[in-house]
Amino acid sequence: MEKIYLDAPNLGPVEKEYLVKCLNSNYVSTVGPFVPDFEEEFARLLGAEAAVAVQSGTAALHMALHALGIGPGDEVIVPSLTFIATVNPVLYVGARPVIVDVDPATWNIDPVGLEQAVTENTRAVIPVHLYGNPCQMDAIMEIARRYNLYVIEDATESLGALFNGHYTGTFGDFGCFSFNGNKLITTGGGGMLVTGDRERAQRVKFLVNQARDAARGYYHPEMGFNYRMTNIEAALGLAQLSRFRELLARKKRYAVIYRETLGDIPGLQFQSECQGGESAHWLSCLRVSTVKAVKLAAALAEEGIPTRRVFMPVSDMPYLREYARPCPHARDIYEHGICLPSSTLNSDEVTKKAALTIRRVLLG
Repeated sequence: MEKIYLDAPNLGPVEKEYLVKCLNSNYVSTVGPFVPDFEEEFARLLGAEAAVAVQSGTAALHMALHALGIGPGDEVIVPSLTFIATVNPVLYVGARPVIVDVDPATWNIDPVGLEQAVTENTRAVIPVHLYGNPCQMDAIMEIARRYNLYVIEDATESLGALFNGHYTGTFGDFGCFSFNGNKLITTGGGGMLVTGDRERAQRVKFLVNQARDAARGYYHPEMGFNYRMTNIEAALGLAQLSRFRELLARKKRYAVIYRETLGDIPGLQFQSECQGGESAHWLSCLRVSTVKAVKLAAALAEEGIPTRRVFMPVSDMPYLREYARPCPHARDIYEHGICLPSSTLNSDEVTKKAALTIRRVLLG
């Protein structure tokens, strides 16, 4: 079978054209036209008021927390089933993460568990649109309004996902995106914050440039951060953004292929969309109750099918256990869940062949 890729980036002539243009302009560092152009195009795509480019999705989350004034004595509610970068920025600002379980169908933060975790010290919640699957944002926003909480959407995996017709990342006070090499679009690294508040966007722009007051030279009235994106990264991002709909359509086709081929297998469940949600299917993921993920991954590797385990629950990490409530659903999904080949380098035909191989392995 033709090689199938798990999550490799899709780069070609368009990307080369933009990068050469950037190199020829000599704007390769953090000053130049490509970064503001990328921010403007990204905000326009999502229908957001403003966007600020940064060095990573982690930096985006850190800046959102810092800009909202969250710090020591504050609590921030996060889901257990997520990449560790969702939780670490809470510790960076000196706040306390409160780790709650996820919904067993969507794999996203459970609104009931979220509300039960709210205390007088809770300042924010970080819903994670896991693997591109939107959270139940109407319920989350209602809880946030009721308890006066900030909402920072971890949309690092969900570019292109919709909830009630609006893009993920545009519901909360900030939406945070990642452009790592395995994301829907990539800048090699990099991230982006989006917000409906231009003053907040300007505040973040100031902070990520070492909090420098340029009108006064090298004057820094407060502590800042070196989280700026480079023009080379932004040029690559602009090229990838021009292919956004093409790449997103491929992800969605793969999800259909997997569901049509594997959906009738006993004990197999795909990550489900909530009512009103339309996943971007960054990675197509499933849970098979009849087999452990480690065994299934090994069997598929022997057949040349690359997979990866679902994230280990952050509640399992030694330095985070003290912040966690019981998370049996996250643990069960980890034990039985895997992510399937979803790179946009794959053709529909090779994806179908991979799905048939997975079917054969599962049915014995």
